[in-house]
Amino acid sequence: MTSKFPENFLWGGATAANQCEGAYQEGGKGMSLVDVLPTGPNGRMEALLNPNKAVETDYGFYPSHKSIDHFHHYQEDIKLFAEMGFKVYRLSISWPRIFPNGDEKIPNEAGLEFYDKVFAECKKYNIEPLVTINHFDTPLALLDKCNGWTDRVLIDYYLNFCEALFKRYKDVVKYWLTFNEINMILHLPFLGGGMDVTQASNPKQLQYQAAHHQLVASALATKLAHEINPDFQIGCMLAAGKTYPATPNPKDVFEAMKIDREGYFFVDVQSRGYYPNYAKSMFKKENINLKIEDTDEEILRKYTVDFISFSYYASKMTSADPEKMAETEGNVFPSLKNPYLKTSEWGWQTDALGMRVTMNDLYDRYQKPLFIVENGLGAKDTITEDGKIHDDYRIEYLRDNIEEMGNAIEDGVECLGYTSWGCIDLISAGTGEMAKRYGYIYVDRDNEGNGSLKRMKKDSFDWYKKVIASNGEDLA
Repeated sequence: MTSKFPENFLWGGATAANQCEGAYQEGGKGMSLVDVLPTGPNGRMEALLNPNKAVETDYGFYPSHKSIDHFHHYQEDIKLFAEMGFKVYRLSISWPRIFPNGDEKIPNEAGLEFYDKVFAECKKYNIEPLVTINHFDTPLALLDKCNGWTDRVLIDYYLNFCEALFKRYKDVVKYWLTFNEINMILHLPFLGGGMDVTQASNPKQLQYQAAHHQLVASALATKLAHEINPDFQIGCMLAAGKTYPATPNPKDVFEAMKIDREGYFFVDVQSRGYYPNYAKSMFKKENINLKIEDTDEEILRKYTVDFISFSYYASKMTSADPEKMAETEGNVFPSLKNPYLKTSEWGWQTDALGMRVTMNDLYDRYQKPLFIVENGLGAKDTITEDGKIHDDYRIEYLRDNIEEMGNAIEDGVECLGYTSWGCIDLISAGTGEMAKRYGYIYVDRDNEGNGSLKRMKKDSFDWYKKVIASNGEDLA
């Protein structure tokens, strides 16, 4: 039997610096956004809504300060990735580790040296790095200085960061993502844009202005990358997932289309090079007046991305009926409960076929290679009496999603690779928990920060190793 996946398909896993590194004050690192976000029933939400206040308040425990201490365990962790057979490892570089306040002219050499070592470790095992430049990791100091990406000056600060990375790693890293889940700036502006919109009379005005600054920054980063190394491959990233209408009622179908467009808007600009007419119409209706400089439209048009990457966890369902939507449950993206789907412990509706649908939609729309850079199941894992973690539920989720990914490739979708999310357990960006685990590798740490940090292989570790070795053919 021939595998559905191309011979050079990049199998691997994904992490983010702000969710796994820890060492939040080591090596000259500045404060990151997550460094002021505590756990607890009310504390985390208060921090999201009032980030400046959160800096001044002692909640006692901040999960990111130590996290899983990947900063000191990266050799052990990458060795385990290599044992699974990873061809690629998606990681992010902490902006405040390189530029502690975000606005310095000269990068922090100690921060660069840390990533020198990480990339050397990857090279030792022939693992290709896939680097996210800004993964919810805008320096906290830039929130206090200029309310983050609401200020156009962040384009210059970001490009200075990019230049330091592109020049330092021009012969080490080939694949880059400019922003993690860029559409999340509309849903989590604190993490997505390092900004506080709680006092704004028109929050959407601020969010879309910040989004414009990120889109221009992404285009200029693409230009700079190709100038420094023409072989660089630059991608954008969308938090994706098809939206289904609750009924065949055309009003529901239209509502689902509008929700999908909210995310597609960003990739339309990054891949096609211009603001779509539906966005311009929405700006007019919402009284959003973007400040666009004379050269911005030309920059967006000329410097589009090379590939489209996205995260996929679940599909969504919506209705035009406000009463139905008032009852909705969900995480960042509100969604009605789809009666045809199972729901995870954290309210995600598992929909493997939705992966195939989403891939076909994106490829039909942009005709550029895709890269699935996040996909996985967050669940509570239990160590049994035999000292094992039997995570059949995770294997089932991943098996179904990988099978549909292969089906999409057979449909004709061009796909470069797959990096499942949280290949090693790490703290959740959404809740700050450790209990919400995604990894093939268990890390002994709990929600209160207790534990030895010992790494243990779950059943899914050996399963994914087999998947990679067979190039996706053996999913049993």
